[in-house]
Amino acid sequence: MSPRWLLAGPPRPGAPTLYCFAHGGGSAAEYIRWARDTPAAQLQGVQLPGRGSRYGEPVFASLEALVAAFLDEVPLNEPPFAFFGHSLGSLIAYEVTRALRDAGRPLPYRLILSGYPAPHHRHVRTSDPLHRLPDDELIERVAKIHGGIPQEVLDSDELRELIVGPLRDDYRVLETYIWREAEPLPVPITLLGGSADHTREELGAWQEHTTEELTVRQFPGGHFYLREHPAPVLRALEDALRAGAGARAGRTAH
Repeated sequence: MSPRWLLAGPPRPGAPTLYCFAHGGGSAAEYIRWARDTPAAQLQGVQLPGRGSRYGEPVFASLEALVAAFLDEVPLNEPPFAFFGHSLGSLIAYEVTRALRDAGRPLPYRLILSGYPAPHHRHVRTSDPLHRLPDDELIERVAKIHGGIPQEVLDSDELRELIVGPLRDDYRVLETYIWREAEPLPVPITLLGGSADHTREELGAWQEHTTEELTVRQFPGGHFYLREHPAPVLRALEDALRAGAGARAGRTAH
């Protein structure tokens, strides 16, 4: 595995691998912290360039380029594995799965997606894109729309300077993304979200992107509901991993 792209949680012999894709401006480290409470999986946090251990590395101009580079350096040839993504991370996980399918490579046994509406229904910002705003305005707008930026970061010039680069890069990738119509994936999907962030109908529209079951779970809270009430979210994550592993075993047996 590529040490540039992945941060590993504690070893879980015999458990499936769960690759975690972070939200816009986020880091793999946040999701690796879940490892203690997710014994059903071996966690691998996906670290994008421009942040954390890869701070200063050149970033990708498009989601297509990011997905191609990730798959070029990270084998993903040893099932079973599953994907988790939050917000932008959901879109990355979905597009990585599509690219794997198109290349005839092994697929995740489940997609666990969080805080992101179905990509064919997403609202494209056609004017005043966030990634073109001045630094301070970008941070303030993102904090107002989604929250998730700690007050100590907002109050510190040094910390704001550290996060604004990854934030801008990720919003560029998000706001220039164009969904391409394709056959739905043969992968079951679990959708997680905050009740004040997206409606159940918006999350349920992901059904068009899978030929398998779609499960929708909502929790109290906004876009970062998973920080507000982590325990029930991690239980839902464990449930999805175990249900997916069981379904996969059943298909293999037949």
